[in-house]
Amino acid sequence: MANIQYYDVILKPVITEKSMLGMTDKKYTFLVHPDSNKTMIKEAVEKMFDGVKVSRVNTMNQDGKTRRRGMTTGKTAKVKKAIVWLTEDSKEIELFQGL
Repeated sequence: MANIQYYDVILKPVITEKSMLGMTDKKYTFLVHPDSNKTMIKEAVEKMFDGVKVSRVNTMNQDGKTRRRGMTTGKTAKVKKAIVWLTEDSKEIELFQGL
């Protein structure tokens, strides 16, 4: 396994309607490094955001989609997502604090 630091684990938040509705229940979705595991994701979220305690983490791997351009076929990059649940007494993660 690669030597992954905590700041390399979380790539970016997933901003969709479904993930935004989950934020009201303290459920956040992130794109994460493909080689990271649940323990690494939990530690990274708690270190990157102050006052946040993670209760559980679910992960899912998505294979790349097959795309065509004329007769040539290829695949898009595979992606790993993580859904992070925070505890009740935890602070919320402010994703849009600069807007």
